Amino acid sequence: MDTILGPLYTAVSWIIVQFHSLFSLVFDEDSGWAWGLSIVFLVVLIRIALIPLFVKQIKATRNMQALQPRMKAIQERYKSDKQRQSEEMMKLYKETGTNPLSSCLPILAQSPFFLALFQVLNKIANNQTVGVLDQGLVESARNASIFGAPIAAKFMDSAATIEALQASLTDVRVVTVIMIVLMSLSQFYTQRQLMTKNVDLTVKTPFMQQQKLLMYIFPIMFAVFGINFPVGVLVYWLTTNVWTLGQQMYIIKRNPTPGSLAYKQRQEKLRAKGKIKEDPVEVAAKEAVEQARANRTQPKRQPKSKRQNAPAGTAPAKAAEGKQGQAKTGQAKTAQGKPGRPQQNKKKPQSAKSKK
Repeated sequence: MDTILGPLYTAVSWIIVQFHSLFSLVFDEDSGWAWGLSIVFLVVLIRIALIPLFVKQIKATRNMQALQPRMKAIQERYKSDKQRQSEEMMKLYKETGTNPLSSCLPILAQSPFFLALFQVLNKIANNQTVGVLDQGLVESARNASIFGAPIAAKFMDSAATIEALQASLTDVRVVTVIMIVLMSLSQFYTQRQLMTKNVDLTVKTPFMQQQKLLMYIFPIMFAVFGINFPVGVLVYWLTTNVWTLGQQMYIIKRNPTPGSLAYKQRQEKLRAKGKIKEDPVEVAAKEAVEQARANRTQPKRQPKSKRQNAPAGTAPAKAAEGKQGQAKTGQAKTAQGKPGRPQQNKKKPQSAKSKK
């Protein structure tokens, strides 16, 4: 691992040392502020370099959302032929110029720097030189603390390890827990903001279900793995989460996903400011529909008590008269269509005695 990531160790340590030299002009060179801010600005520098990849991630995510109905149709059509399904998927990606891996580019590009920083802080905790950090700088960084917690300390460190870093176990655990909670909450809010404001709600796809699932999985993962991260790595990850949140808020405000809640709100604001000119025919049609809705009146139904107490000649009385008239007309028609049988004077048969 050290052989493969050796150049990154050097790069990360060199960047930290340069920022540390800058902040040492303001703060004590052995203070947690000088070393902590060096880690924060390392994150800022990396995220600025990753902005082009972030733009690609946004485009890839939106393209994947738009393709979800077609992808689902291909899966249903070739569900018994996995090879043909894969071929059709690749063909669809090629036709639309979509790369599914583009949505993971920022995370993949950040991972080596994260691992390098993790190993650099581990070596500082073990009092080992790394990259351009000589023994003097290692001692300075090892003793630097943020709110009483050394930047090389972890939540799971033993009391003896924390004591060797000249710190209190309680201080280390309180600071790490607070940072882990903030890290998890910032991740949850970032994902929730994406789901509630920047997703096309008119299209229900499995992609949305996956995003909802990730909204809960990522914070739990950060909470579980965070107890094994040094304080310096927690500073790094909390800073990158805050950067991601701010960057996403800017994108949602300036360039929201079409069909999303943020897009509708932005269109309404632009329309109110007169920056969007609508088709006069569409405007007239909308006004006509709204006017028709405003002028539409529903007949009010009278309560049962009013209908029973209505005076003669009113609608209920007329309705009763109408029903009686219909009944009489029906009886007359029955009399005409089925005439009654003529009455016959039937003579009673005489008994045998009368015949005699």
